[in-house]
Amino acid sequence: MITKPFVGVLLLLCAGAASAATAVPACVTVQQGWARLPPNPAMSMTAGYGVIHNGCAKAVAISGARSARFGDVSLHETTIVDGVSRMRAVERLPLAPGARAELKPGGLHLMLMEGKGALKEGQVVPLQLQLEGGGEARVTLTVRKAAP
Repeated sequence: MITKPFVGVLLLLCAGAASAATAVPACVTVQQGWARLPPNPAMSMTAGYGVIHNGCAKAVAISGARSARFGDVSLHETTIVDGVSRMRAVERLPLAPGARAELKPGGLHLMLMEGKGALKEGQVVPLQLQLEGGGEARVTLTVRKAAP
């Protein structure tokens, strides 16, 4: 016979298992994360940089990003094609266990658009890297005038 307390415990365990499946993997980090201070405080767009590190035992793929400070955050890559600089969105960034991806000016970077208020030097901007299959990695970027 199944009792009401048993059903309650079972539901709590199931809820915990469901949230663990989308838990924040602390093994995906951004080292030396920074966002460029816009030259004009009224600008609502900037870029984010740093080194994404997959310290997980399994491969991961970054499929998006978001931040409460920006209405739109996306991963982009700048390339030179026939002498012309072009920027394209990167829909998926796979990282093998132990792998790193450098986000830097003129290469792979985060576009931080539709900013909600002016940024100040030294300010910390929280963001979440969305991982394929669910889950997020919570990281921060420090606002700076130039590369640290």
